[in-house]
Amino acid sequence: MSDSDTTSPGRGWRARTALLTLGAFAVGTDGFVIVGLLPEMTKSLKISMAEAGQLVSVFTLAYAILSPVLATLTSKWSRRRVLVTALVLLGAGNAITALAQSYGLILASRVLAGSGAAMFAANAVATAATLAGAKRRGSAIAMVTAGSTLALVLGAPLGTFIGSAWGWQAAIWFVTAVAGLVAVAIATLLPKIKLDQSITLRRRLAPLTDRRVLRILVVTVLAFVAIFLPFTYMGAVFAPAIGGDQGRLAVLLLVFGIAATGGNLMSGSLADRRDPRLVVIGATTGIAVVVLLMLTVRGEFALVAVLQALSGVVSFSVIGPQQHRIIGYAPEGGAPLVTSLNTSSAYLGQFLSSVIGASLLATAGSAAYLLPVSAAFALTAAALTWWSKRSSNRHEGQTARDAGTVAVPVK
Repeated sequence: MSDSDTTSPGRGWRARTALLTLGAFAVGTDGFVIVGLLPEMTKSLKISMAEAGQLVSVFTLAYAILSPVLATLTSKWSRRRVLVTALVLLGAGNAITALAQSYGLILASRVLAGSGAAMFAANAVATAATLAGAKRRGSAIAMVTAGSTLALVLGAPLGTFIGSAWGWQAAIWFVTAVAGLVAVAIATLLPKIKLDQSITLRRRLAPLTDRRVLRILVVTVLAFVAIFLPFTYMGAVFAPAIGGDQGRLAVLLLVFGIAATGGNLMSGSLADRRDPRLVVIGATTGIAVVVLLMLTVRGEFALVAVLQALSGVVSFSVIGPQQHRIIGYAPEGGAPLVTSLNTSSAYLGQFLSSVIGASLLATAGSAAYLLPVSAAFALTAAALTWWSKRSSNRHEGQTARDAGTVAVPVK
């Protein structure tokens, strides 16, 4: 298909959006599968768990920082060109990861993969919405978001099983293959789509001058530190229950992913009908309670699995209501800008969790300390949300309901 090809909104949108869903699956799997591979990577690369955790942190930091920058640099490109380039970067980064023999080169390759993920995620949502047209926009966005959720439910556990059977490099090659196939399909089947995204980086970051927006972003960062401290180092935190069995770790990832899907859907419905601020308070308080309970059952696999399910529900009940809240302070036509900042804040929280976790593992001597630290971050997020003005909250809830939910992939 030539770069001049176009299509009218709504025509054949489901099949084309399905390609974007597969791309979101590849991006999400790349981010989550490393968690299940960390124990194997520590043995293969002869590095500590703290050092292995930095493979997660550089990916998420690249995503958080480069997302608005790359969106600005590629604003004049067709969305097909952006999406294909993103998947090529993702695939190249993973290929280097699988082939590299040194820890330093693998770290650099994760930055490259993270930049591809940053380019793909936001553009896939915008492209799907354009393909479907106004009447089917919500359904199209939900399809793309489902790819990220599917990465949690299927991609991460499958990658962990592959890594357990054939080595962690095989799992990375699996992600590379999926990214490559989707890139070819998008290059062949997706029409040229030009979006009006000629927005300067300064304008993209302008909402950061609003203190109300900043408070919400800070809550997102704190909440995602709390979520990903025990998630990123799951293999270390629950080592007594896992007993070195990668299959058990894969099961815990699967349980978390399935529960997270339910939590995401449930919180979205609650935020539509109730005060999104109270949903966030309930979710972050729930995170604190669950991770503290984990301290008492770290050696019992069945009980750990139950708490992982509860953790998935409350953890993924945060981002949707936070998007509801932040849309209330978006300038006219600026909802995509503030929601992208909120997503970047989530990735920043994930980055900080890996850094904090690595420091604790290196100094505290036991992964169990990650759990009370996680609870402290969650309770701080809940307290900061509670202290927000009720008048501001009513404005957020009403504006979000008027504007409609903006779905953003979680990764």
